[in-house]
Amino acid sequence: MLRHFLTLNDLSGDELRSIIDRAQVLKAMQKNGEIFEPLKNKVLGMVFEKSSTRTRVSFETGMIQFGGQAIFLSPRDTQLGRGEPIEDSARVLSSMVDIIMIRTFEHSKIETFAKYSTVPVINALTDIYHPCQLLADVQTYVENRGDIRGKTVTWIGDGNNMCHSYINAAKQFGFNLVISTPAGFEADKRIIANAKDSVHLESNPLKAAKNADLVVTDVWASMGQEEEQRIREKAFANYQVNDAIMAEANSDALFMHCLPAHREEEVSSSVIDGPQSVVFQEAENRLHSQKALLEFLMGTMPATTSNTTPHQA
Repeated sequence: MLRHFLTLNDLSGDELRSIIDRAQVLKAMQKNGEIFEPLKNKVLGMVFEKSSTRTRVSFETGMIQFGGQAIFLSPRDTQLGRGEPIEDSARVLSSMVDIIMIRTFEHSKIETFAKYSTVPVINALTDIYHPCQLLADVQTYVENRGDIRGKTVTWIGDGNNMCHSYINAAKQFGFNLVISTPAGFEADKRIIANAKDSVHLESNPLKAAKNADLVVTDVWASMGQEEEQRIREKAFANYQVNDAIMAEANSDALFMHCLPAHREEEVSSSVIDGPQSVVFQEAENRLHSQKALLEFLMGTMPATTSNTTPHQA
């Protein structure tokens, strides 16, 4: 059966946990130098309307390690933004490759593409969601602290696509999410409503961080919002994740950021470079979690039992 990954809600909680478990297995295999090529001769089409370092490298490397190939298509290389109907592009591309990832602006664009695609489509970021990053984030938490179920995660900053994906993740993985955003920069109310039992709003970031097991932030101005930088700097001035914020969290709380980060804006250097920060492990895990996702969507992932992965310090 054809499956797409446009948001975390496209998979069940058990399926997402099995991907996290599998990602850790694949990571260990890679570190041990094992050759494993379940997607030999398969091709991933990578459509980029937004630039990226981590997304391109992680997906391309993952396909190469799996024995397949990846084709990078920049905005100059596709007709998506130059008049060809999305439906036609989807039909053509999906007739030639085995799986497609898209990094674009409007979420409706990837929904339309998936509707007309005959192969799995992965959301590698839209203006509303960034689900692949959440796979890496949850994997990172599990590796360091064990199961995230029942834990408290605090999001501080913009109610953006990362915040929206954390809202979905709270419902799917069973953790409590506290969101702290400045007035006028809140997360989408409809997305919050869909996970209302898992989400709590607290405008004061110090109160929001109280007893948190994980503190997460992102840049104040996302890609395409650079012209708002000065306005946002003023609005977000009290929402920097710094030592005072982390002092309110649990003593063993972790700090995450999807990167790239603007040190001394949304996060202080003392936090992002400090002992609670796992941002570079988090970045690497994009590779391993996405490899597990590719396996899952391509139907090559072996059956596993969720929640059996041992705690790794």
